[in-house]
Amino acid sequence: MSQPNQSEALETAKASELAGASSGAEWLARYSDSLMGVFGTPQRVLVRGQGCYVWDADGRQYLDLLGGIAVNALGHAHPFVTSVISSQLATLGHVSNFFTSPTQVALAEKLLAITGAPAGSKVFFANSGTEANEAAFKLARRNSKNAEGGRRTKVVALEGAFHGRTMGALALTAKKAYREPFEPLPGGVVHVAFGDIEALRAEVDSTTQAVFLEPIQGEAGVVPLPEGYLAEARRITRDAGALLIVDEVQTGIGRTGSWLAIEGSGVMPDAVTLAKGLGGGFPIGAVVTFGPEASAFLSAGQHGTTFGGNPVATAAALATIHAIESQGVLPNVLAVGDRLRERLVALPEVAEVRGRGLLVGLDLALPAAVPDDANLAAAVVNAALDAGFIVNAPGPRTLRLAPPLILTAEQADTFADALPGLIAAAVATLIPKETP
Repeated sequence: MSQPNQSEALETAKASELAGASSGAEWLARYSDSLMGVFGTPQRVLVRGQGCYVWDADGRQYLDLLGGIAVNALGHAHPFVTSVISSQLATLGHVSNFFTSPTQVALAEKLLAITGAPAGSKVFFANSGTEANEAAFKLARRNSKNAEGGRRTKVVALEGAFHGRTMGALALTAKKAYREPFEPLPGGVVHVAFGDIEALRAEVDSTTQAVFLEPIQGEAGVVPLPEGYLAEARRITRDAGALLIVDEVQTGIGRTGSWLAIEGSGVMPDAVTLAKGLGGGFPIGAVVTFGPEASAFLSAGQHGTTFGGNPVATAAALATIHAIESQGVLPNVLAVGDRLRERLVALPEVAEVRGRGLLVGLDLALPAAVPDDANLAAAVVNAALDAGFIVNAPGPRTLRLAPPLILTAEQADTFADALPGLIAAAVATLIPKETP
């Protein structure tokens, strides 16, 4: 008897697995029996994507306005990116970091070029934004001596910050609900009021190793730093001999219409962290250090990773950057983002719209009939799913949109047109029912 070829074997295995559960409800039952509940109950079981759309196990289509939380920069199943990944995986999938590969070197060079890093700058590759921030935290710890011969022991971050969930990154993250179950966390981290430059100035001194900040706080509801804050933070850290480390995990790689959200600010930090959209959906993170001094803090043996910078991940990132450059994606981000915010801010149901490019936060006006403690945003997320839209609620009255950067104006308009009805449907579920 002839043996099935590899393709036939994979198709047979896939068909056998899918035969075990044909509906979303059945898949969710299997999920609850087999996976840890750290994410709660999944909203849907997604099985396929194309461009800005995904489909669930029951055949329903959704306009993806979250993009895997700012990850799927080019949407789903982008033909060029998937072809590059497949080709690289068929050529060389993984090597240890005792070796390197052409894609790893080429991607590092490309990141240094698009971030405007000066001579002497370097790149470290990780697998995620959390890992990139963990590496940056270790970088900060190496800035341990001050000019007076004393020791630096303190790292400053901002209230509202989200830098990840590993122990070091979690120490930088401000949300108590994330932090408290895992205390004691790595010490020496102080959080100051967001946007308050005088509070930052009062805290940063000769004992400070670094200041971590996000140019736009995504998990806090898409909240940009105030005008001029970044430049003043650079002056404060430079005067104190502290590092300025900018977390662009969510805002980088075109999300705001430029390669970095800080582009054009005139500010050069000591390091920037990247991830999410960098691989177009394939896991990869990076730390870019600016200049020879910051690049020398971590030396051989002081940090590492098994999978970071592997040939497939770096090929995926190179393909993503090339597609963004060659297909006019950055102008699209600016044009469609501006249009979307203009449409949303005109709606009476929306109290405020924030953000830049295709990272958009909107606060919902709370109707008088809805209780003050109601989670209106979560109800809108549910109504949106029922209507075929994927959005996110980082707060009880706040929605976040981080769609693929290839979103069209027409697709954006469908959501803006539908939003008043979605809010009305959500409100109807929250109004207390009168008892007879």
